[in-house]
Amino acid sequence: MRYRAALFRSALWTGVVLAALPASAETVEPGAGPQPHSLQDSHPTEARLFATLKDARTEAEGRAAESAIWRHWMAAAPDLATRQLLERAMERRESYDFAGARSLLDEAIAAAPTYAEAWNQRGFVRFLQDDFDGALADVDQAIQLEPRHFAAMSGRAIILMRQGRFGLAQNQLRAAVAIHPFLKERSMIVPEPARSPRPPGVDL
Repeated sequence: MRYRAALFRSALWTGVVLAALPASAETVEPGAGPQPHSLQDSHPTEARLFATLKDARTEAEGRAAESAIWRHWMAAAPDLATRQLLERAMERRESYDFAGARSLLDEAIAAAPTYAEAWNQRGFVRFLQDDFDGALADVDQAIQLEPRHFAAMSGRAIILMRQGRFGLAQNQLRAAVAIHPFLKERSMIVPEPARSPRPPGVDL
């Protein structure tokens, strides 16, 4: 319950922040085909957004870059109908109607299987339903489609923690922070123990 409560307060994996964001001018018109997200075919604008995020010097700069990336991800929906399905699903989730949210996200994924954000959002809902294996499969797919999806990565780390896989979770969090230095979940990273220096002349 502690992790689930923390996630509802986070604007990262949950995507709660998206409900308050204005529609982007980059929104794809209905009828456009689905476009897979990958490092190979990223739009130059997306590359600039992530460069700005990585180079952020303050928390405020990091939050601004993060919000811009969320707007980009939502605008990357292949059509207006898919985006609306996601928005309705997020509203259902915020009302604790997890089954209703899951149904809408199932529909979104069936219509747009290459849209990473649909997988990410369903992963969060499945987590809230205590379906940890299903949630992990969904965020894995989101990361495969969008390898820099820091929110899906932080969500994956929390799932792994719930499964007792602490080492893997820490590795995933560190990978997410390498992309987003001001990731809110960075506070969950446990410092690695310092290695004891080897005595002179000892070769291990």
